Amino acid sequence: MEWQTSADTAPSSFITEAQARSLLGKPAASGAWKESDPAGDRQFAGIGAFAFESGESLPFVRIAYESWGTLSPARDNAVLVLHALTGDSHAVGAAGPGHPTPGWWQGIVGPGLAIDTDRFFVVAPNMLGGCQGTTGPASIAPDGTEWGPRFPFTSIRDQVNAQAAFADAIGIDRWAAVVGGSMGGMQALEWAVSYPDRVERLAVIAAPPLTTADQIALNSVQIEAVRTDPKFNAGLYYDAGDGEGPHQGLALARRMALLNYRSPSELNERFERTWQSEISPLGAGGRFAVESYLDFHGNKFTRRFDANSYLTLVQAMNSHDVGRGRGGVAAALSAVTARTLVVGIDSDRLFPLEGQRLIARHLPSTIDGDAPVVIESDFGHDGFLIENSMVSEQLRRLFAG
Repeated sequence: MEWQTSADTAPSSFITEAQARSLLGKPAASGAWKESDPAGDRQFAGIGAFAFESGESLPFVRIAYESWGTLSPARDNAVLVLHALTGDSHAVGAAGPGHPTPGWWQGIVGPGLAIDTDRFFVVAPNMLGGCQGTTGPASIAPDGTEWGPRFPFTSIRDQVNAQAAFADAIGIDRWAAVVGGSMGGMQALEWAVSYPDRVERLAVIAAPPLTTADQIALNSVQIEAVRTDPKFNAGLYYDAGDGEGPHQGLALARRMALLNYRSPSELNERFERTWQSEISPLGAGGRFAVESYLDFHGNKFTRRFDANSYLTLVQAMNSHDVGRGRGGVAAALSAVTARTLVVGIDSDRLFPLEGQRLIARHLPSTIDGDAPVVIESDFGHDGFLIENSMVSEQLRRLFAG
């Protein structure tokens, strides 16, 4: 999921000089948020010891989150917004100290917007295993070193169970809505199945009921791109100097992922066969514009993310199967009681419409019967981050009831 900045949606197909300058200097071994960094808009809630599905446990887990709006006296207007794979709690707000990128859903969450902070108390946590303040592989273990590869295998259900404990910690018994796109949509769906009495409304956007073999295959090559970087050092790289971390492997994984987030038509129309500079890419050492675009965003990503966290979260995506241990997808979804909106994107090649159709077909209470709403967009999977007006229109329908 999964990225959107002003530069990503600019009409130009070329990497600007200012963008190139932003990557000057060697990146740190990990782009994870550290205790010594500014907190920015983050708040923190401890949930104590935490047991994972695998049987492993951590002695203490902390959830980083941001919130907007005011909680009602009855505590019945809270909305949980769940981010995608490489997102974080910063759904709204400018880039600045503690926040390397601007809010990823600026056009959706806010006063008078689809998720109206004049009406709702909106909460966005960084997911378990993340690297932007919530406990994850880059967090410090009791022995004074990072958890690193010792961090337990983390499933989507683990992440939702941690979010439920977090809700308890901040005093939310029932969410007026749980909303998520992409990996956040996986978690939103799991919320409604695992905790039906705690979810009044549900929005599942550009997410599947389970991760398919094809999607696991796409994820597997990203995992290997990171692991085969010699500087990954089996996940023990946190003491490496600037420029000595697993940046090449992480950047390559990111470039692979980006190809699934946008549609072929959008890339073809945006870049065509243009060159990045006057130097020909046909044997003269130049670059096609699309190559430079992928390189820029891969390299930029390494400055705000952690390699071990990326592996943890991608493997969590692979774990997703809402029907696992519940008699299958149809049986699991039949337990959902929330008023539900299911949204798919026609050009999404990461999580195609087939998945959203399966979800909608088996949910008892969708606002559109047994079919998802289909957004027509050239932006592929990333349409849920970019097509603000169309996504807003659908969310307003959910919140109208």
